Amino acid sequence: QVQLVESGGGLVQPGGSLRLSCAASGRIFSINAMGWYRQAPGKERELVAAITSGGRTNYADSVKGRFTISRDNAKNTVYLQMDSLKPEDTATYYCNADLKTTSGSASYRYWGQGTQVTVSS
Repeated sequence: QVQLVESGGGLVQPGGSLRLSCAASGRIFSINAMGWYRQAPGKERELVAAITSGGRTNYADSVKGRFTISRDNAKNTVYLQMDSLKPEDTATYYCNADLKTTSGSASYRYWGQGTQVTVSS
């Protein structure tokens, strides 16, 4: 059983900051990539940022220079620091982790339950 639990969402004014956290727990052998997606009402889920176990990062063009993804491998936790937030960043944010539960298992993508981020004055 694997769980991903997100925290840190909320309401913030335009130009403000939020920090999201996502901790993976349960039967985990290894974690490769971790990342954040978001989904706004009426829109498809889209990649926000991803990070490999070695620290290589990838960002959506819309958040480059404003968002920073990081991870603590010892804590199986991924973070998303969001600065200079805009109303168009409003969405439900989901974390994911590509992980193996045993040494012989295939890697599988697990998802968190989502956390709401609302950017509004």
